[in-house]
Amino acid sequence: MHLSQPRIPPLADDALTPEARAALAPLAGRGDALNIFRTMANHPAALGPFLAWASYVLSKASTLPSRTRELAILRTGFNCGSGYEWAQHVAIGARAGLSEEEIARIKGGPGAPGWSDADAAILAACDELERDCFVSDASWAALGAHYDTRQCMDLVYTVGQYRLVSMLLNSFGVQLDPGLTLDPDLDRR
Repeated sequence: MHLSQPRIPPLADDALTPEARAALAPLAGRGDALNIFRTMANHPAALGPFLAWASYVLSKASTLPSRTRELAILRTGFNCGSGYEWAQHVAIGARAGLSEEEIARIKGGPGAPGWSDADAAILAACDELERDCFVSDASWAALGAHYDTRQCMDLVYTVGQYRLVSMLLNSFGVQLDPGLTLDPDLDRR
């Protein structure tokens, strides 16, 4: 977290315009809209297309196994210093099969002891995408030993999506939703 207060406040129900309500409609039935979406509802014309792409990245249509996807999302959120992203996806990652120890180890990156070759390849690619906006030939080959072309493409899509998400969370000052805890390693306020 970079900010202690939102720069752009999340919209309460009574502040939602008809356009914002329509943009949030795809989230109906999933409980109260999270602060990220209520914040993005300040710009409903952007929220709708954002949700469509985000839905692909998180859906079964993506070829990445959910555990692998969450490994990549958590590493990207950590690399971007996004306390909100990290807090949201710790629980999602656990449901996808990441252990508490693995989630803690994500902070150490691909060189931390204990990763399988496949997990280390994912983490290395995340780090290169963050640092260089490019996956090196060596990392692409390491990924290719475990993942097919579409899965490698979906990895790049996922990291790009969550880098964008981290930038907006950090820049808009989206605050944690109730029940979430800020990891002290991501407190940059």
